[in-house]
Amino acid sequence: MRFFNAQRILAAALSLLGAAAHADTAPRPARAPFIVAPTIVGTMVCDEAANDPRVKTYEAAIDLCRARKRTGAAAINRLLDTLEPGGPRGQVQIGFTSTLQLLALYRRTATGWEIDTARVDEFLQLVADVKRPVVLYLAGDHFDSAGPLTDELEQDPRNLMQLPGGKPLELGYFGYRIAPYTLETDASIPVNRYRYEALRYVARRIKALPAEQQQRIVAITLAGELHHLFPDFEHGMGEYQNIRTTDYSPASVAGFQAYLARQYGSIAALNRQAGTAYAAFNTVPAPSHDVSREPASSLGEHYDAFADGTLPLSGWLWDPAGRVTGLDLYLDARYIGPVGRSYNRLDVYRALDEVTTPNVGFRTDVDFSALRPGKHMAQIVARVGGARFEVAQTEFTVMPRDRRVAPPTRRPPEVFGMKAASELPGVRSWLDLPKPQQGVLFNPLARDWNRYREQQVARLLGEFHRIASSEGLPADKLYSHQIVPNVNSSWNPQLFAADQTLHGSLPWKHGINLYGGATDSDWVRGFLAERKIADYGVPEFNPQQWKRDGAHLAAMQSHYTGGARFISPYYFSVIPNRFKGSAENGVNRMELGPDNTKDGSDRFYRAIIEFAKR
Repeated sequence: MRFFNAQRILAAALSLLGAAAHADTAPRPARAPFIVAPTIVGTMVCDEAANDPRVKTYEAAIDLCRARKRTGAAAINRLLDTLEPGGPRGQVQIGFTSTLQLLALYRRTATGWEIDTARVDEFLQLVADVKRPVVLYLAGDHFDSAGPLTDELEQDPRNLMQLPGGKPLELGYFGYRIAPYTLETDASIPVNRYRYEALRYVARRIKALPAEQQQRIVAITLAGELHHLFPDFEHGMGEYQNIRTTDYSPASVAGFQAYLARQYGSIAALNRQAGTAYAAFNTVPAPSHDVSREPASSLGEHYDAFADGTLPLSGWLWDPAGRVTGLDLYLDARYIGPVGRSYNRLDVYRALDEVTTPNVGFRTDVDFSALRPGKHMAQIVARVGGARFEVAQTEFTVMPRDRRVAPPTRRPPEVFGMKAASELPGVRSWLDLPKPQQGVLFNPLARDWNRYREQQVARLLGEFHRIASSEGLPADKLYSHQIVPNVNSSWNPQLFAADQTLHGSLPWKHGINLYGGATDSDWVRGFLAERKIADYGVPEFNPQQWKRDGAHLAAMQSHYTGGARFISPYYFSVIPNRFKGSAENGVNRMELGPDNTKDGSDRFYRAIIEFAKR
């Protein structure tokens, strides 16, 4: 059985805890200062505009500041001096993260689109004027959509990922425009030509900075959160019952067919493995049809959230007294292995007052591809001392690949005689996935399609890294800026297909974005150890908690201890209040400051000040 490396991650976490315990008594090697580099928005709002009551809008403020060639450096310095008075010193130092959107650099001229070098000048002027450690974020993902170039790019389908049937994605994120740019690496595609040209230009400008400024650059994070996209981007990351994914553009499908040719060598080998009868690789479609809902000409076209042979069992368990020492999976009354715990479930933390940590999620992914057709029983069992308690059970049906054959209906075996975990004082739990009586059908080509989609993401991130390296940016400062979908037990990682970007053997250093309970998580520590990811950074970091004193300090300390080079708290704003909208959303709840109690933002603000004293 394949169950998301639960045993390996658990062992890695235990090994890491043991190493940490030994480190308390062993001499600790000197490490570089740990940089707390908050993301700051409004960095180009100068004091002249902020203090002029005639300036009524944010856009007007930016225009005035650019006309006077001024930036928000003064406001940034005041903010950072509040967090760490007297400047950066000691083992924990306050810096800042400065973001540059690559596609937004372009302006239309009489000869076409050209990089507005003044935008790069002002970006780098901040590095000169704010004399603190800095993380430079060079963004080129789907959030890089604010510039005028995006309107033109969206008119050319070559630039965009597509849903099945060539349908375009129309996306937003809390009112912010999302552009589903292609993950193809072909430099002749217009969006790539512009992204790559801008990256090369900015890299050369960074390399030309004075030595003093270059030394203050802690990290350069590349591209942003690269991954596939899906409808309802704000809320649909946990969709399993009716998924729609990318990328079904002609270039992506052709790339998939070439991938299959490399993997199988011959079409006969593919047909034997997949149970299909395709005449040639260029006739193999990318799987896109849920055969339980819509017609498909062959099983090779079948695609849903389970078609790759994986069935997630996930939910949450709140155990306030810590009685439960582990969770196990039993399948048809046979022990399979441990179930991963300490996944982020910020939704449960928000919903239930008594739950004081988001890390209540559990999950294991069962490989059903070799299971016999028919009904099967999965049980999640809690270990409490020498006793066992049932947390959940669910029955699912593996459908025969020959759709003309009805699956057997006999009841599967199960482990009997256990009390329910709900009988334990204070324990609450819920199984979110799968739904009762879930039917699943394995298509080997769906597994190939998901692996290819992951490869697409990794290749594009690799191209960003290759270009940055070729322009002479230092390898020890080049980080990814990547999402880790698997840390959220209720999310569907297939929608993102980002997993191949998260291995320690890759040429870039890893920047992993962490929110909620993921900021201080045994699961994350085990994941990093199992993937051999060290010397990492956290380009986006916010615990989003308000129920326990010390949670924010503990989260920051965990990454100091774990070897992170930097964390970037998300987020501070130096935009005057009169320029901000009044509507609350999931983003501005996280604006850090002494008066914003939403998502524990005031607590995080005070914790940063305290942590910087260390």
